[in-house]
Amino acid sequence: MSGSPRIAPGHLYVVATPIGNLDDLAPRAQEVLDGVAAICAEDTRNTANLLTHFGIRKPLIAVHEHNEDEICARLVARLQGGDALALVSDAGTPLISDPGFAVVRAARKANLPVLAIPGPCAAIAALSISGIASDRFVFEGFLPAKGAARRERLAELAPETRTLIVYESSHRIADCVADIAAVLGGERPLCLARELTKLYEQSVRAGAAEVAAWLAADVNRARGEFVLVIGGAPPADDPRAGEGERVLRLLLREMPASRAARVAAEITGARKKELYALALQLGGGGAAAD
Repeated sequence: MSGSPRIAPGHLYVVATPIGNLDDLAPRAQEVLDGVAAICAEDTRNTANLLTHFGIRKPLIAVHEHNEDEICARLVARLQGGDALALVSDAGTPLISDPGFAVVRAARKANLPVLAIPGPCAAIAALSISGIASDRFVFEGFLPAKGAARRERLAELAPETRTLIVYESSHRIADCVADIAAVLGGERPLCLARELTKLYEQSVRAGAAEVAAWLAADVNRARGEFVLVIGGAPPADDPRAGEGERVLRLLLREMPASRAARVAAEITGARKKELYALALQLGGGGAAAD
């Protein structure tokens, strides 16, 4: 059973943990982790280090992408028996590009109470400091690892008017930002947030091409963990965007996508890269945009 009178029996607590600075673990999160019967963790070694820092000793259960489907029945049985359990990931809010969905879904299916213990989330932290529109946004997680697939996905996202948030790793960040500039346009607003809440935290906000150049200027800037906040495309009621699409559709009847996008951009002032991405969605062929 739970070790604290404030921890409800049979409840699953989804607990956000620090993304870097350990001082960001909220007092309520500490109380929950100290009070549950056991903690379900993405990597028990990482979580053990966190618990040791706060003097918490609790049994740990490994729950990761390779076993969470199999372990759900056992966890549900424990909850039904009255044990309170906590679910954590290596850093940040569980389930946000991290394991845990299968466990929460199983608990919900069994009509068991699931409570959020909110706290750090890298995506929201980056959005809050980006200076890019935050009223409507889309979390895309990690883009495809391979370049061709990544560029294809970016082309699909190009017309999205809401702010986009993506995660990226150190060994792909330079290529990813270069692809954003190439597919969405070098002037597309972009905020790169690196190592949030950690010792070497940095963030830069500029056009995508300028951010790519900033990365290339210092190899150390490509180290760490990254969140990219990307400004959305002009809304459909933007006169240039609407006229650009109209002209593009006419030109696609007579010429390949690349040339149609270039000519439509020259005529209307709309962005060529976005017109090219739209041309591909509309089924236009031809060579890549030049």
